[in-house]
Amino acid sequence: MDSRSHTHVTAALRLCLHALLMGLLALVVVRTASEGAPHTAAVVVVAVLMAALYAAGPLASYVQPGNRAGAVWLAGLGALWAALLVLSPDALWVAFPLYFLQLHILPMRWALPAVVVTAGAAITSFVVHRQEIEPGAFIGPLIGAAVAVATVLGYDALFRESERRRELIVELVATRADLAEAERTAGTLAERERLAREIHDTLAQGLSSIQLLLRAAERSLPEDAPAAAHVGAAREAAQANLAEARSFVRALTPPDLEHGSLAAALERLCARTTAPDLTVRFAVSGTPVELPTPYEVALLRTAQSALANTVRHARAGRAEITLSFMDTSVALDVVDDGQGFDPSGAPVHERADGGFGLPAMRARAGSLGGALSVESAPGQGTAVAVTLPLPVPEAERAA
Repeated sequence: MDSRSHTHVTAALRLCLHALLMGLLALVVVRTASEGAPHTAAVVVVAVLMAALYAAGPLASYVQPGNRAGAVWLAGLGALWAALLVLSPDALWVAFPLYFLQLHILPMRWALPAVVVTAGAAITSFVVHRQEIEPGAFIGPLIGAAVAVATVLGYDALFRESERRRELIVELVATRADLAEAERTAGTLAERERLAREIHDTLAQGLSSIQLLLRAAERSLPEDAPAAAHVGAAREAAQANLAEARSFVRALTPPDLEHGSLAAALERLCARTTAPDLTVRFAVSGTPVELPTPYEVALLRTAQSALANTVRHARAGRAEITLSFMDTSVALDVVDDGQGFDPSGAPVHERADGGFGLPAMRARAGSLGGALSVESAPGQGTAVAVTLPLPVPEAERAA
């Protein structure tokens, strides 16, 4: 009758309850007829009416647990059972399936009093018909009521626990899917960075060197030399391929750098970094200059890693990222006022928290000829600074 009826276990229990009630009604009729009781015909009529009314309940869609139609249907069964109790003492056996019906149809605040009233009616019927008071007359109906209540409450508890576990499983499956998607995205971004760095460090640098050599060769040739036209064409082809390689590098840069400068990407990073009681600020020092894509990627990833460590470990109230442009170098400083740590202690890769941020930042800076420094002490915050030498413009290298 509710969502639990869709399970195989509940369907089996309902069938057992139907068979139990119908079997007990049949037993009442048989015993009454075999004893030759004066009200046999009346017992048969009432039992048939009760069986018919009971069978109509599960077939009627409007009879549902907790609604008025269900309560009226149950009241009708109770009235017919009370009449059967008056006619035959054997009708008290029907009280047991009625307990389960009351606990199923009625809200618990009404079901428990109904079970008590039903048990009292069964005990009263036995005493009136037998004209004697026996312990069994009280123990039987009361034990039956207690078993019914314990069974229903226990099943409800198991059902709620099962629902909580089902919801937890659904949440875990969704979380696993999110983690898998995040890992795929991280892998894609890492591969894009690697390809951009490889193209810049190999193809782009090689084509740039070829272009410079061809320009030098072109200047050393006489104007009427037969090879001058071929050297010029080769230099133009190298220049076109260098531009194409650089466009590939730009296409493979991180999304934060696709639609703006490094400063804008760092400012967006500070704006979207949130943690309890943490304020993140960004500042630019010096005159900004255009940086090669690998430089921008390295500085952005360093800022992301350092700021992630601040959020995760530092318990800081303030953090500041400063991008400084100097004559021959560019520097990025990430400073926080958190709890700090001892840089002279265990290596970062051996720390208990499993952090790998600082070695990765140091390796990234070293690959571009730069350096990473970390200043920190317990209770005095942390300062991470990376310095990269500015690349020499091609015109100055050609000269």
